[in-house]
Amino acid sequence: MASPLPISVVIVARNEAQTLPRCLASVQGWVAETLVVLNHTTDASETVARRLGSTVLQTEWRGFRDTKNWALDRATQPWALCLDADEEVSPALRQNLIAFLARPDRAAFAGARFPRKVWFINRWITHGDWYPDLSLRLIQRSRARWGGDQFVHEKMEVDGPVATLRGDLHHYSFPTLASHVAKINPFADLFVRQRQAKGTGFSLVEAIIRPGWRLFRAYVLKLGFLDGYPGFYIAWATAFGAFVRYSRLYELETRKEP
Repeated sequence: MASPLPISVVIVARNEAQTLPRCLASVQGWVAETLVVLNHTTDASETVARRLGSTVLQTEWRGFRDTKNWALDRATQPWALCLDADEEVSPALRQNLIAFLARPDRAAFAGARFPRKVWFINRWITHGDWYPDLSLRLIQRSRARWGGDQFVHEKMEVDGPVATLRGDLHHYSFPTLASHVAKINPFADLFVRQRQAKGTGFSLVEAIIRPGWRLFRAYVLKLGFLDGYPGFYIAWATAFGAFVRYSRLYELETRKEP
């Protein structure tokens, strides 16, 4: 067997005992380290992760950005592959990651990005707002940090060029349609907190235009209609989610007690 690659797989999770086995199995045997950082976990996530050979650490929740940076700081390898527990490295992506780290010019790159593909209801979604969703997840640890907003929409920031690789990162984010609907309000909560932190108030123009634009962009411009009924649902749900977010902001600023 070839020597493991100098990669730390870094996963931040909470109550993901059901999804961790698939994620960890997809990186077993070819990376030097898997690090699972848990916060306020009450299920068997720690037992599952240790059984599959991972190093497990516990920490408090600091928001997405800061918790992920805390985890990244505890990795030991020069490269890090940052995954969510509900993701899986596909065989094609694994081969491309191995090939990338075999390249003589790999040190010239601060990281590498690749498409992320979601399984939803009964198919892989390959159009619309959800695909290709190029994700920068492989990084040189000395040249990258999680940045962006503290509460939502954290993003990897790197010092140097980024390679684009083929092969999909599989994402099993919504096991049921109900689980997708259940995310609308939590994302609205984060949106409201983000707008408050920036001092940006409710805009009627945005509340009217943005949902319609999201629907048209996802279903028509990005060919969401090619994903059948799931593509139709995703486009409408994305638009409705945007509408709920702005409506929640309106409620917060104007609500009166009877």
